Amino acid sequence: MSTTEQPHEPAAAGPRPEPLDLAGVSPTSPVGRLAATVERLRHEVRTAQAEAEGRALIELAKGILVERLGCGPAQAARQLAELTEQAGVTPLEFAVEVINQAARDRVAEVTDAFLAAATGAFERDSAVRLRAAESGALAADDTQAVADSLLQHALHPLGAVAVAVWAADADGSLTLAGSAGFSPAEAARWRYVPPEVATVGRRGLTERTGQWFASLAETGLPTIGRHLHPDGGRVAVPAGTGGRIHGVLEIAWPGPLAPQPPQVVRQVEALAELCAHTLETYTPRQDPGQEPRVLPDAAELMDLADGLHDPALVLVPYIDGSGQLVDFRIQHVNSRFLDPAGRPRAVVSGATLLEAYPMSAGKSELFQRVERVYATGEPFRARRMQLTALVDQVPLSAVADISISRHGNSVLLIWRIEDETARLASLLQHAQRLGRIGGFEENLLTGEITWNDELFHLYGRAPTSSPVPLEDLQAHAHPDDAVAIGRFLRTLLHHRRPASAAFRLQRPDGVTRHIRVVAEPVLDADGRLFVVRGAYQDISAQHWTEVALAATRDQLAHTEQQATERNRLTLQLQHAIMPPAQAPLRVPGLEVAVRYRPAETEQLVGGDWYDAVVLPSGLVLLCVGDVAGHGIEAATSMVVLRNALRGLAVTGAGPGQLLSWLNIVAHHLTGAVTATAVCALYDPGRRTLRWARAGHLPPVVVRGREAAALPLVKGLLLGAVPEAVYEEAEVQCAPEDTLLMYTDGLIERRDRSVEESLTHLLTTASSAPRALDQQLDRLLTYSRSDTDDDTCIVGIRVG
Repeated sequence: MSTTEQPHEPAAAGPRPEPLDLAGVSPTSPVGRLAATVERLRHEVRTAQAEAEGRALIELAKGILVERLGCGPAQAARQLAELTEQAGVTPLEFAVEVINQAARDRVAEVTDAFLAAATGAFERDSAVRLRAAESGALAADDTQAVADSLLQHALHPLGAVAVAVWAADADGSLTLAGSAGFSPAEAARWRYVPPEVATVGRRGLTERTGQWFASLAETGLPTIGRHLHPDGGRVAVPAGTGGRIHGVLEIAWPGPLAPQPPQVVRQVEALAELCAHTLETYTPRQDPGQEPRVLPDAAELMDLADGLHDPALVLVPYIDGSGQLVDFRIQHVNSRFLDPAGRPRAVVSGATLLEAYPMSAGKSELFQRVERVYATGEPFRARRMQLTALVDQVPLSAVADISISRHGNSVLLIWRIEDETARLASLLQHAQRLGRIGGFEENLLTGEITWNDELFHLYGRAPTSSPVPLEDLQAHAHPDDAVAIGRFLRTLLHHRRPASAAFRLQRPDGVTRHIRVVAEPVLDADGRLFVVRGAYQDISAQHWTEVALAATRDQLAHTEQQATERNRLTLQLQHAIMPPAQAPLRVPGLEVAVRYRPAETEQLVGGDWYDAVVLPSGLVLLCVGDVAGHGIEAATSMVVLRNALRGLAVTGAGPGQLLSWLNIVAHHLTGAVTATAVCALYDPGRRTLRWARAGHLPPVVVRGREAAALPLVKGLLLGAVPEAVYEEAEVQCAPEDTLLMYTDGLIERRDRSVEESLTHLLTTASSAPRALDQQLDRLLTYSRSDTDDDTCIVGIRVG
């Protein structure tokens, strides 16, 4: 087979121009003939492109055979043709195989992965695609041509529709160096991405690993062409060589991207590495009038480091035989260099960063920071970072401010080791400022006085003014403080003992500040006083706080006294109307007893009330109630309702009507208070009990050893609405029956429902002693209420 045979066109032919729409056009017409001519020319152009790309690979394979076989070009061409015919493949496919065997580079590795996972024509096409893409990229004269070649030969067969090649600048910005598949308007709109702007491409740059997104919707990030394929998949892979990232390769798919096999991932990474070789020499387009940016070489960077006042190291990448970045060599150390372990410059200069500072790869992450700056070009700065040097296997550390920046192909590392003395002085200065403390020292022999800046500020004087001597202190203080200042000066100057005093400083601006001064004498070897040193502190805030606290304490004591008196009056009023214990009410055929238990806390004096009285008609009025709230307002409202019910009961009305009238009283005549109540009329002759309730707990009937609550009847609480109707019920009592009426203070618990508490009351009532007084006492004793509320119980024993 002749070596000039037309090469096999790669399977990845790239995107084709849209064919002309010839529907309805006769092939013999002038328009039809012109369209056919255009289609023929298009086909010839595609064929010529494929031949040119294939010819470059075939010629490269010939060169390999010339070097391996030691023969001439003609003999190598014949040898290639014979081997191709024996293998039964096209010359282009066999040429790619020869190149892969000779190169053993990243492209060859990816091809081997495809060959291990695929069979048939696909494995040959993948190898051809990668080598064709590599050939196109290496032959391209700019990054735009690289993007076109990658999309046409390698990415379009994977389903991709567009590609963008981003160049990364030292400031973290991204420049669109080349694109394919995007419209010119879209490419122009995304020509430049400023630093710190989050995009899909920047994600690939900052993460330094390939970012594979199934859909743009999941990222929420803007990017080139997003509006064209909003649900399409995206891939952003850093393009770097030798540990340095020069940019990002971004690939777009029209639809969601399924998880890709490792072979495809490695293919994309190999393509990104191809882009990196082009981006190494890429120069961004300069705007008219803009000065081109010139990156300094290592020599210029060393001159720059020598002009700095801080320790600086110039680092250059250390690449191993496989082309991987493994360390940084310390190319230069400036004259200001200060080692954390105190080692001289000669020990560090010429060594690698990990040799000189092996601990930098540990907790401090200094090496990782340098590596990232070199890769991305983004500078790094940090305050109070720990530097550790290893000397004789002993780690020696120092705290320093760090600055790392990339310049060309070198890295400038600057650190400023913290001076412990300066740091402590700074801490002291801040403490004095925050504590509003000013220090002074006065030489009594020479008259020299030294103040710090804070003391000038306390006095309200300019720093250029003269300090105030101690003997003139009274002239700047309030006249009422003259005695205290005189005592302070006598103790300090005459008795030669440390002294302190508090006084009011009257400043030149008319402001008065409360100051505390503390001083001590300094004696010479002969015991003579020659220096006094001390400090002033502004205690105005503390003084006014103490004044406010004293006023608050006085007001609180007065309030407590008023509350105590108020509670005492409330309790006296309540006890005057309802004593805690009362003699039983004697009625023929009926025994009545009452109990009242005040609240345990005086501040919780409530509005519980009871009444048991024989009416002129011979009926017995029985009632209990509870006014909402506590204090004197609840007690006075209770008195109104209790007396009103007594007056209304002489009309002979039933309990339902009595509660209706009492509701009007509660709503209109007592300031709209609310209350609950149970009202009952007992007929001794018939042994019947007519009763009604207003939102209150039902009475309990104890018959023998059984206790049960009466069925509820309808009735709103008192005072809730202007008018209300209350249902009545009648109970036929039997001899020896006991009827209990009570307020919620007997059973209410915070951690139990009313039903559970009522069940406990029924159990206690069924096992109570026979005597009525003892039965009521037992109910109070075994009550489980935990609300500290007052409690009323009315007990009735039928004879």
